[in-house]
This record gives sequence, structure tokens and C-alpha cells, in this order.
Amino acid sequence: MTTATPDTGATPALKPYLRLLTATQFAFNTGFYAVLPYLAAHLGDGLGMAGWLVGLVLGLRTFSQQGLFVVGGALTDRYGPRPVVLTGCVLRIAGFCWLAQAGSTATVIGAVLLIGFAAALFSPAVESETARAAVAHETATGTPRAQVLAVFSAAGQAGAFLGPLLGSLLLLLGGDFRTACLAGAVVFVGVLAGHAKLMPHRPHRPHRPHRPRRPRTARAGAALPREVFANRPFLVLCLVYSSYLVSYNQLYLALPAEVERATGSQGALGGLFALSSLLVVVAQLPLTRWSAHRLPPRTALVTGLAVVATGFAAVPLAPDGPAGLLPAAALVVLLTLGQMLLVPAARGLVPDLVDDHRLGLATGALSSVSGLAVLVGSAATGTLLDTPGAVLWTVLAAVPLTGAALALTLSGGRRTPEPVTTVTD
Repeated sequence: MTTATPDTGATPALKPYLRLLTATQFAFNTGFYAVLPYLAAHLGDGLGMAGWLVGLVLGLRTFSQQGLFVVGGALTDRYGPRPVVLTGCVLRIAGFCWLAQAGSTATVIGAVLLIGFAAALFSPAVESETARAAVAHETATGTPRAQVLAVFSAAGQAGAFLGPLLGSLLLLLGGDFRTACLAGAVVFVGVLAGHAKLMPHRPHRPHRPHRPRRPRTARAGAALPREVFANRPFLVLCLVYSSYLVSYNQLYLALPAEVERATGSQGALGGLFALSSLLVVVAQLPLTRWSAHRLPPRTALVTGLAVVATGFAAVPLAPDGPAGLLPAAALVVLLTLGQMLLVPAARGLVPDLVDDHRLGLATGALSSVSGLAVLVGSAATGTLLDTPGAVLWTVLAAVPLTGAALALTLSGGRRTPEPVTTVTD
């Protein structure tokens, strides 16, 4: 028998499979964020869509991604991550190429639905595998799983940092939205080729003897109601996470409107996205290392959502004039800090609330419930963009505050992982 001692290093040493999954997240976000920050401006200015329709299209994109995560999660549990990830890459390439050519409302909606569904395939595959590997790493070393998930999150944000810069560079060099879409497609061609070569066909599932297994249901079709609707703590977590995702989606809807109101254009948008991603790259690991050893997951969730609400509430209070971008910058900073606190905590709770053999399905269900909330929330926000700023930002601040209240009903969870005793073969 061996007893693991917690690893308190700044960055946990990752095994090869975790490194592959982390690199996957980096590459996915690089290609994705080369396009997404400029989508709202393209729809409104380039194609002349009304504000409510822009909000609806963005909500459909998120819903087709987050709302259908449960499909990708179930397929991952059934077939393993490799075929799901590769299929998602092919569909993402096709979706970006289609969006580059789309000129009508119907074709734009079709393209963004395909782009979203592609992510609904590969993202839950990658995220559930990362969560499973993080739990195994915690069992073996004592390193809090949130630290491993923070590395994954930081890699994704590094891609989110480079993606908008890539898109901005293409625009500065004389390209247009179509050029950015094609550049994103090229990135995913590289992702597809790399994973076809490197991703294992069926990764090893580590045994977790310290955790009792729950009985399997007789029918796979009964899994979703049981995991989501009959598992109260997991359902509460889904609703809490929904409040975060609705808030985070305002980076693509309310933030561009605020930047244009303050400066007359959306030229500073790429810099604000870069600021958000840079904050995560620099601060995610030390912040999560601190919070994982000092804050139970519930406390991290409540604190993170409260910080997000503060960001929305600060926008109408910040001055205009020469400091016109200050409200938008404050929103980005506070929303990002809240995200860094709550996302690793929320993701780390999922393996504790569901059985291991349903982890892919549960990971997908978490995002599917959130995606449905974003679909409704984006359309509602689109109708509020023309209302007085105090009304808009008060409504938006109420969303994460509601989530924080729900999070208080969750179990306090772990403060730090206790030393784990494992049996070696």
C-alpha cells in the first residue's frame, strides 16, 4: 500500500494523455476565437440583421454547442473519445467554410448550427476525459483535481488569447470575416491531422476502488432523466453553471454593444478579449492552487458568481469620456476573475455527483442545460440592448446572483483532498 502526499507545486506534472488533452483545448480555442469575437459585428453591420436576430443567432450557436453536449457525452461513453473528436473536427472545418460563404439568414443559421454541433461532439469527449484523468491524478498524487483542471482551462484561454489576435491580424492585413473563417478552418485541419495520429483508440480507464459504484440502469435511455432530473445535487449544479454561462455569453453580445457605445466602433474588442485570456493564462494556476486548498467548491462557486455580478453592476457606474473603455474593461476583468474561481470548482464536482461510467453523459448534460439557458437568455438580452443601461446591467447582474443563491444549497464539498491510500498491483 502506498500513501500519496499532496503536490503543492505551481504546475502539476501531467502525464502524456493529459498533455494531449490540454494541447487539444489550446488548439480548439485558437481556431474558434479567430472567428467568434467578430461574428456579431458581421451579422449586424455586414449582413444588416436586427439586434434581436443577432442575439438569437448567437444563442442558437451556443445552444447547438452546449445544448447538444449530452449527445457528444453519450457517444463518448459508448464509442470512446477518438472517433467523436475526429468527427467533430471534420464538422467544424465544414461549418467554418460554410460560414465564410453564407450571405442569408438561413445559411448563416445553418453554418453556426453546424459549428456548434461540431463542438458538441468533441468538447464533452475532451472535457470528460480530462475530468476522469484529473481524478486519477488526484488519487495517485494527492494534487487537487482543480489544479489539473486549471491547467486545462489555462491552455484553453491561451488559445482564446491567440485566436482574437489572429483574427485581428488578418483584418489589419486587409482580410475580412471570410478570411478569418477560412483561417479557423485551417487551424482545425491541423487539429484533425494531429489527433488522427496521436489520440489513442481507447484510453485506459483507471479503477477507482475508493469510490463505490452505483448500479447501472437497464436501459441507456433512462440515464439522462436519472442523472439530471432525479439527481438533485447535480441538477442544482447544472442550474448554477447555467447562470455562469448566460453571463459569460455576454462577452459576445452585451460587451460588443458597450464597446461600440463607448468608442463608436468595435476596434477595441480584440484587445479586451486578449485581456481576458491573458488574465487566465497568468492568474488561473496560482488562483486555483490557492482556492483549491482554502475554499470548498461551494464557496468557490458562490464567490465566483458574486464577482461576475459585480462586473455587470460596475458598468453603469464607471465614467464615460476619455475613459470610455473603463466600464467594458472592468466587466472583462471581473467576469474573468469570477470564471477562474468557479469553473474548475464546478467541473471538479461532477465526478463526485455521478457514477464514473456516466461521466461523459453527465459532462454533456451540464453543458446542455446551460446551453438551453443561453438560448433563452441571449434572445432576451438582444431585446434589452436598446433599453437604458441601468436596466440592462441590473438584469444581467441578477443572473449570477441567482446562481450564487442556488449554489448555497449544494454540499460544501472538499476543502483539500485527504491523502489517498491506493493498492498497487
